[in-house]
Amino acid sequence: MPNLLPAPLRIPLVAAVIVLSTVVHTLVLFAIAIPKALLRLQGFRAGCGRLLVRIAESWIGVNSWLIDHATPTRVLVEGGSGLRRDGHYLVLANHRSWVDILILQHVLNRRVPLMRFFLKSQLIWVPLLGLAWWALDFPFMRRYSRKVLARRPELAGRDIAATRRACEKFRGLPVAIMNFVEGTRLTEDKRRRQDSPYAQLLRPKAGGIALVLDAMGEALHSVLDVTIAYPAGTPTLADLVAGRIPGIRVDLRERAIPDELRGLDYEGDASARVRYQRWLNGLWLEKDALLARMLEPLT
Repeated sequence: MPNLLPAPLRIPLVAAVIVLSTVVHTLVLFAIAIPKALLRLQGFRAGCGRLLVRIAESWIGVNSWLIDHATPTRVLVEGGSGLRRDGHYLVLANHRSWVDILILQHVLNRRVPLMRFFLKSQLIWVPLLGLAWWALDFPFMRRYSRKVLARRPELAGRDIAATRRACEKFRGLPVAIMNFVEGTRLTEDKRRRQDSPYAQLLRPKAGGIALVLDAMGEALHSVLDVTIAYPAGTPTLADLVAGRIPGIRVDLRERAIPDELRGLDYEGDASARVRYQRWLNGLWLEKDALLARMLEPLT
């Protein structure tokens, strides 16, 4: 599908390929995930798990091929030369658009283990994809509002318990656990309401990282720090399909997990929370300065 194909033809063709690929890959996922869930044979389940990952990587590969060959978008990547498919990563990234997820998958597919995201529990009802995420052991989280927790304080620990159960599945396996630490996509309005000290970022939240590191222990070996920039402005998924994104810059930096963050009691120790937040704020200051350069117009 050449890049020069006119947009009125390219858009429906790309959309049709995405839908067809998603349906086919999801049906194959189900065919493997159901016996995996029913049969409790350890070797059989491990083999099914490997097959499920290969199917997910194939689906991502189709999407990546479309970005490269059916749109004029250039994805320019810096760093990441030492990444490994058998690595154990905590992936951190800034969050500006739903396009971020496709670009993360595009640049990291088959270079690191299949990335898992923590998802809102409601997303399991997304047609096809919800069950696909379940089949691939993506952890689903139920968030409770402050009002609900005030009425029922016993619910406060359920998210933590669910995270620990999810992370336990990944111990001893190659893994890449993804976290958008800003908690939401950046808009200028959100940045102002937060009174964010960063020009291009929202305030980062350390609680999710602390919980994952505590649950995974030594099973995570390093942080993969990803910075995504859209020099032409924040795009939508429709912009990507329509070929309205001229270029995207991505910076990949592997960082050691600081020893002083391991084994801390984030929930029960105020000094631990300060350490985590100070470390994350330092990363975000560096990322903010990097984004200022990455957002310069493409040549």
